[in-house]
Amino acid sequence: MRSRPCRFVLHSRPTPLQSWLEDRPLDSLRRFCDDPHQTDGYCLFVVLLLASASPARRRLLEQAQIPHQVMVSGVDEDQVHHPDPAQLVQLLAEAKASAVKLKVEQSTGLNPSIKAVLGCDSVLAFEGEVFGKPADAEEAIVRWQRMRGQWAELHTGHCLVPPSFALSTETGAREMQCTCVTTRVLFANLTDVEVQAYVASGEPLQCAGGFALEGRGGCCVEQLHGCYSNVIGLSLPLLRRWLALR
Repeated sequence: MRSRPCRFVLHSRPTPLQSWLEDRPLDSLRRFCDDPHQTDGYCLFVVLLLASASPARRRLLEQAQIPHQVMVSGVDEDQVHHPDPAQLVQLLAEAKASAVKLKVEQSTGLNPSIKAVLGCDSVLAFEGEVFGKPADAEEAIVRWQRMRGQWAELHTGHCLVPPSFALSTETGAREMQCTCVTTRVLFANLTDVEVQAYVASGEPLQCAGGFALEGRGGCCVEQLHGCYSNVIGLSLPLLRRWLALR
């Protein structure tokens, strides 16, 4: 038997995105779906398309109960250059968001509930150098031996752009919003044994800057000045403000 499509039961009065994000639990962002093949009997009302393959960014959205889907941009980050790390991450975020926006607009079966595409990119700046993911364990150890007990800056570029079918002339929403959020990070003064043990866990090799604040790396950070979630991959306060305008 052919399954029936999802049927959304709409509120009689539109609910602003700001209320969705601040005042409502996740269940209120769902609509009943009568497709028997749905495992939980519900369909999630998607408002955001994340242009990133980062599991950490997706976990942030899930924990904040922000409905979203993921589409990887395919942007070659090695082709984007800028001497200023804050500008570099903005350029990368814009490239990712624009690439996914184009994919969405050219695809069939568009989900009209997608309100915006979000691109992000992060780098760590330390003593004038930009640190992405370490190439190998040896490089990660050398970096940590330099960074321990020192301050560094974690820059995350954010770019939010709506697909053309989501543009609203009535609200006057801007077509693209881009910025960089910077958080200062004070690393713990680890011993050589602690550095080697952390690198041996494999976690530093998967993260920009060589540490994951939400993982084992959280034990290796003494202080933060600025946005916590920004260090993990995206600034949730910034995203809330941006989505509230749409």
